[in-house]
Formats: sequence, structure tokens, C-alpha cells
Amino acid sequence: MQVADGVAVVTLDRPEARNAFSGEMGQELGEAYRRCDADDAVRAVVLTGSGDAFCVGADMSGGAETFRSVEGASGFSASPVDPPAWRVRKPVIAAMNGHAVGLGLTLALQCDLRIAADEARYGVLQVRRGVMPDACAHFTLPRIVGMERAAWLLLTGTRISGQEAAAHGLALRSVPAAEVLEAAMEIAREIAERAAPLSVGVTKRLLWQATGLSAEQVEHMETALHHHLMGGADAVEGGLAYVERRKPAFTRTVGGDWPDPWPDPDESPHGA
Repeated sequence: MQVADGVAVVTLDRPEARNAFSGEMGQELGEAYRRCDADDAVRAVVLTGSGDAFCVGADMSGGAETFRSVEGASGFSASPVDPPAWRVRKPVIAAMNGHAVGLGLTLALQCDLRIAADEARYGVLQVRRGVMPDACAHFTLPRIVGMERAAWLLLTGTRISGQEAAAHGLALRSVPAAEVLEAAMEIAREIAERAAPLSVGVTKRLLWQATGLSAEQVEHMETALHHHLMGGADAVEGGLAYVERRKPAFTRTVGGDWPDPWPDPDESPHGA
């Protein structure tokens, strides 16, 4: 992991295996996410792959043993990265610089944004391997593309191009492979340079939570979080910077100023 100017770049680094996912990779990715979440110097995260692929899914070198029964296996989880990207309190952008299939794509679906490569192929192929989608794809994918497109991708295991991924809303946009990382970095730098870290963090957390809430519950949450932000140093600085036509210097952090406890969606901040 490398950090510069508020942006952490986390690289899946098994280029000889086209970044095929292994248990060690999952453990290291989870550790990197925890470091990004805890380090207030990190304001945005870019996840990418080394070489010409993002991640070609589970390491299939074991052949028939790849998906052996896990009955009695200790600690098995269908979501092998802890925490998932959506739990990181900084935006996580997947720079899918090459093929992302199977677990490679379902891990990218846990990110907040995705940039695809025109030349690459993307698909959740697990039903073609005798298993099923993983990494909480049944939670993430419908949120991203809607139920019908999610059903099409998950039930057929079809592969699509980067341009098709963008057209279907699976990726924010698709660019030539050589430009994917820079396109993701541009977004990450914009967040790091211009957005208040605490405001971004609580917005991200509520965005992922809100799909399961009613409009009334979201209103409760937004109101409670506004109370936490308004009148604070960043809210004052944001207004001053706008009036003075300068870049804001935000000081509140997710590490030091996170709402604790996190608001209860069923409890109105207005009181009874």
C-alpha cells in the first residue's frame, strides 16, 4: 500500500497469476482496509491490480480441489475480506485495470465506485463453476444495477466488456486500460483535496445503510448527523472558504470526530 497526498493505492499483487485470489491475498487486503480506515492521513482509497488484470477470481490451480466441501472447515466465510470495502470510512474506488471475474468482480462490487477498462471482461461466473456468487454480491449488485440486471449477471454468469459494464451501470465509466488507474486517481484526489473527511465518511456510511431504511428513518439519520456536523469546525471552514474563494482546510477526522454512538434510525432526533 502506498499513500500520497491523501490517497492510498492498494494493489493486488500476484501478476504471475493475473492476481488470482488466495487466502493470503484476502487477509492482506483486509489488513490494508483496516489501516486505511484508521489512518486519518488517508482520505480516499484506490484498489487496483498489478500487471494486465485486476483479479481473475479464485485461484483455480487446485483444479477439482478449488471448491472442495467446507463442511467442518473452521472459519470459512463466503466473504473472505474483513472488513469489506463498504465498511471503510473513506471512499474506495476500484480501478479495474483488466479482467475482473468471479471473486475478482464481487470484491470490486464492495467498493463505492468502479472504473472499467474497455479491453477487459467482467462477470460473476460462479454458477458456471458449480458454486454461487460470493462476497455479498447478492447485497451489492442489486444496489448498483437493480434487480433485473443483477439477476441477469448472477444467474447466467455471462461476461461483458468494460463498455457494457459502464452502459449497464456496473462501472462509473470505461476507458482504455492504460488510463484506468489515472481516471480513478483523479476522483480520489478530488475527494482528498476538496471534501471534508468527516462529512464524506458519514455520508458514505449512511448511503450504504439507507437502502434498507424507510424515508422516515433516513430523515431521522440525516437530521441526527446534521446535528453532529453543523456548527463544527469544518462547517465553519467550508462557509469561509467559499466566501473567500479558496480551498478549504478541513480539520475534523473520522478517527477523532466520528459520531459515537452512530444514530439509531428508529429514534427521532427531534424527540418524542
